[in-house]
Amino acid sequence: MKNVLIPRNELKIIVNKLKNEGKKIVFTNGCFDILHAGHVDYLAKAKAKGDILIVGLNSDESVSRIKGELRPIINQTERAFVLSNLRSVDYISLFNEDTPLELISEIIPDVLVKGSDWSIENIVGKDIVLANGGSVEPIDFVVQQSTSKIVAKIKESYK
Repeated sequence: MKNVLIPRNELKIIVNKLKNEGKKIVFTNGCFDILHAGHVDYLAKAKAKGDILIVGLNSDESVSRIKGELRPIINQTERAFVLSNLRSVDYISLFNEDTPLELISEIIPDVLVKGSDWSIENIVGKDIVLANGGSVEPIDFVVQQSTSKIVAKIKESYK
């Protein structure tokens, strides 16, 4: 198993080294609770935008604040393990804040990716990336799946 869960202070050093080697750094973030085909498709498309894909992963505490006390369903260690075994993911770093702004500020990726359901104006960190010559690129969802839909379907099957 590749060890891709990197502490933030180490990630910054790795990113600087990769940038010096001319690598294009792509960043995205999310909870990635109950990994599904939509996540895998999205991450593969994100990776195609550059050389190295870094995923900012919401910590368990962060997911609970955003999604409610019953989430995450899968803990951060297991979510990171599953993500780390996807071909498209190079590095993962946890963040405990509600948004990845601090993490983005530390690594300053070349490309910031979010799903096309986010308007570019609302993408956290876009100002930092754009001010440093990078780009913000939305990705269309082909697979219309979500963890919330999966949870709802499971609940419905138990009625």
